[in-house]
Amino acid sequence: MKKFLILFLGFCLSIITVYAKDFRFVQVTDARYSAENDNGILQNVIDDINKQRDVKFVVFTGDSLDKPQNDNLKGFIKTANNLNKPYYIVLGDKDVNKHKDMSKNQFIKYVRKHTKNHKAKTMNYVFEKQGIVFIVADGSKDVIPSTIGYYKDNVIEWVDATLDLYPNKNVVILQHFPIIPPSDRESYYTYKADVYLDMLKKHSNVKAVISGHFGVDKEIIQDGVTHISTSPLPNYKIIDILDCETSNPTIWSQIRKVN
Repeated sequence: MKKFLILFLGFCLSIITVYAKDFRFVQVTDARYSAENDNGILQNVIDDINKQRDVKFVVFTGDSLDKPQNDNLKGFIKTANNLNKPYYIVLGDKDVNKHKDMSKNQFIKYVRKHTKNHKAKTMNYVFEKQGIVFIVADGSKDVIPSTIGYYKDNVIEWVDATLDLYPNKNVVILQHFPIIPPSDRESYYTYKADVYLDMLKKHSNVKAVISGHFGVDKEIIQDGVTHISTSPLPNYKIIDILDCETSNPTIWSQIRKVN
């Protein structure tokens, strides 16, 4: 009996050890929250996310607001704060506009003040979870916003330099604008995406680039990188990184639809 108990405990420990090497997070994109026409969809999605097990964090990958207005930002943050896990924010083309009193600096200042864990001083930032490095890259513009993504040279240079800091860690890049179009919508393409892609080829540690914007669910694997595009609310995506401590983890995602 004692021998059986030892074997059983060893088996349970091995399961826990394997499980600890897997990592799960949630992506919500294109929420387009409107304080004037709040239909409760964002809250319903958050309630559903709060029921999910083992989620380490949530990332909102842009177009969180319907329009770049203070009331929308306040309402969005108030609702997002109902999450029972940390969350991070990426800017999209609908979130900021200097001409409508919502510059990037104003957006960041409010978010830093009214959220618990989002304290980055710019919209290009890094955080690490369970040995995985997450890089947030900003392709939005607050002067003459456009559906065309635009990762400035200094943003690509920053991503490049940041990747150099973590040569032995798996990296996931979070952004709004895809650099590989998931559908044929030329007005949504990213300007000079080839420059960005050429930079990524220098870094074998980039495992995934996760974005929204196009309104479709698609995965494209190119040069060893999984490019994930996700559809908007009321959908959200659960993303698992399996065997995340190895140099070749498996990226697995599933869309979840909330009624």
